[in-house]
Amino acid sequence: MTTATIYAIQTSCSSWRASSFSPNIDVRSRASPLSSISLKPFLKELNQTTVLRHVPKTIKEASVRLLDSFVYLAFEFVDQTLLPSQSNFAPVEEIGEAVQVTAGSIDGRIPDDFPEGVYVRNGPNPLFGGLKSTKSIFGKSSHTWIEGEGMLHALYFSKDSDGRWMISYSNRHVETDTFKHEKDRKKPAFLPAIEGDSPAVLLAYVLNWLRFGSVNKYLSNTSVFEHSGKFYSAAENHIPQEIDILTLETRQNWDINGDWTRPFTSHPKGEFLRYNVIMDFPLTLDINRLIRGGPLIKYNKKGYARIGIMPRYGDADSVHWFEVEPSCTFHIINCYEEDDEVIVLACRASNSIIPGPDFGWNKFEWFSKGFKQIGALKEIDEESEDESFLSRVYEWRLNMLTGEVAEKNLTGAEYSMDFPIVNENYIGNKNKFGYTQVVDSDASSMSGMAKYGGLAKLYFEEIELEELIKVEYHKFPENTFCSGAAFVAKSGGVQEDDGWIITYVHNEDSDVSQVYIVDAKNFSHEPVAKITLPRRVPYGFHGAFMPLCP
Repeated sequence: MTTATIYAIQTSCSSWRASSFSPNIDVRSRASPLSSISLKPFLKELNQTTVLRHVPKTIKEASVRLLDSFVYLAFEFVDQTLLPSQSNFAPVEEIGEAVQVTAGSIDGRIPDDFPEGVYVRNGPNPLFGGLKSTKSIFGKSSHTWIEGEGMLHALYFSKDSDGRWMISYSNRHVETDTFKHEKDRKKPAFLPAIEGDSPAVLLAYVLNWLRFGSVNKYLSNTSVFEHSGKFYSAAENHIPQEIDILTLETRQNWDINGDWTRPFTSHPKGEFLRYNVIMDFPLTLDINRLIRGGPLIKYNKKGYARIGIMPRYGDADSVHWFEVEPSCTFHIINCYEEDDEVIVLACRASNSIIPGPDFGWNKFEWFSKGFKQIGALKEIDEESEDESFLSRVYEWRLNMLTGEVAEKNLTGAEYSMDFPIVNENYIGNKNKFGYTQVVDSDASSMSGMAKYGGLAKLYFEEIELEELIKVEYHKFPENTFCSGAAFVAKSGGVQEDDGWIITYVHNEDSDVSQVYIVDAKNFSHEPVAKITLPRRVPYGFHGAFMPLCP
């Protein structure tokens, strides 16, 4: 019942791909009326019988309408309120047609050798004004902070015939199948089914499945990527959606010509493999725990952790497992081979920010305490670090001949880092540099939500005190925070850091959103360009720069 993520690496080709296994969900419990079956067969049976798949369409539709009536009578949808310090997590409306960015909105100068293309970022943008909770006689269930329908924000860079930059901005929801269900209804329809009182969450599972054939909404809110000249939006709970990158219109679900029906990773990077690297860490999805009144998703600090190395065409018996210290890792920086070792670089924390506290705890206080303790870690203490959300750059060296593991922190406790990126030409190969977003612990503690007040450049080959690597920082103005940072490689660049970091930022004092372009070689200097956007851009997840051919 442990979530396992696979990262595939290689050294001879500069590509890397990640994919994920969905956890098996077991509902065997003496206290449960579902004690002898698993959730998936149970839902399959519901889909085949109770939903009346083999009866006339009119009867099916009448059954669904009856269930809808029950839902809207028994459950009350209520808004989750946001604090003033959380205002830029609120959703925005679609802007419609792309809006031109005037020259007067650009502070600085976009470099002449900056490539033409589109900088696009994905992130949650909930329908109907924000995340919801439900109240009923069965208890309360709520959306978690990572939910919310995906919205793409895109900044287009092109040149006119005179070589002058033309910039435009657009945004648009990713229209998944479940997005269309609720948009057509013009009101919330899916019951929150991840966090809440056990009876309410279990009933939400069943009612969502009976009405829509899906337990949860397909969010598609995490990342956007290119594959074989096409562009896709992705999240961990469903297959990707193909996107028209020029209009942001959702085209269709991408099931790889019908060969893929399972959830898909939200961090794919290429297609040429040599090994699969499986990160099997103790963030678990457990129906038994939910039935007993605990959370559906929970991070077990004392649980086991291991990394598996599997040949590209291997099977379960070919996996070479390495036991490692328990931790939580959401984002890999890079993987590559060196002599007999596989090296895995990542952002690693002793605690997990997902999914949040056990239901019934004060969410704000729990998140606020975890962020506040980051700033208090002047001297590294194992117990206090376990209680904080401190995420540090980390290295595992896995020896394929001896089976030995060497693991260590590469950065200190001064700053917490996540959402790492590298020059994609070096993915799967040994890299000198990496880049991360840097948590502002004070601002995050005040809002109870992660805010990134700067960027960091990692120098993996430059060792300083206590065997920690050199880190250079780019700090934003006060109350200015970023999301979706991406590396833009310079055309014809020779060195690994020939290029720029591009990121969406928001100034909470002026309520103005911009895009910063930072020279990777002059990292701590002022951005070479700041582009003011015509619309507020909420904080989100992953971004990417897509060069576009004329």
